[in-house]
Amino acid sequence: MSDLTPYEQLGVTEESSFEEIQDARNRLMGEHQDDQKLVESIEAAYDAVLMDRLRLRQEGRIKVPERIRFPEKLAQAAAKPAPEPPKTPAWMQQMVDTPSRTEILWSAGVFLALGALSLSSPSLALALAAGANLYFLNRKENKFGRAVLLSLVGLLGGIFLGVAFETVLKPSLLPGGWSEGTFPALITMVVLWVVSSFLR
Repeated sequence: MSDLTPYEQLGVTEESSFEEIQDARNRLMGEHQDDQKLVESIEAAYDAVLMDRLRLRQEGRIKVPERIRFPEKLAQAAAKPAPEPPKTPAWMQQMVDTPSRTEILWSAGVFLALGALSLSSPSLALALAAGANLYFLNRKENKFGRAVLLSLVGLLGGIFLGVAFETVLKPSLLPGGWSEGTFPALITMVVLWVVSSFLR
């Protein structure tokens, strides 16, 4: 092997890439690991090729890949920030509230009790629910006009949804003993609870 050039000893050419040279060295080392003299010869050829490559690079005769010359560019490209979640419109951010767990449970308890009352007296339960909704909304922002408007929209929307669901379900599918208007009242309780808890 001594008559061969370092490139020939590794089985590569001068145009081979660094990865190809490294692969050839590793393959030859694996094949001849029992022959210590041959292993030393392969190591010496590999070192000679690396030194020749360094000299050629310094002379500008080997083009260095961008990923080696400018590794920071590769790191910046790899570390692109995660895309931002879509931003909600400003008007929605002003309308939506993030209540604490205590506030949610407290208002849920009030509307659950009013829902139980609606089984016997739906109109009284609806009137009390509208008042409770008004109280909860006004307490958050202390804007009485806005609280009245949201309470009215929640009340009318809940009744509309309740009546629509009741006609779809047909009275025969609803539990027996419910008076007329009980189902819309229960749906309205849920709508008012959502409005009082998650809107401001």
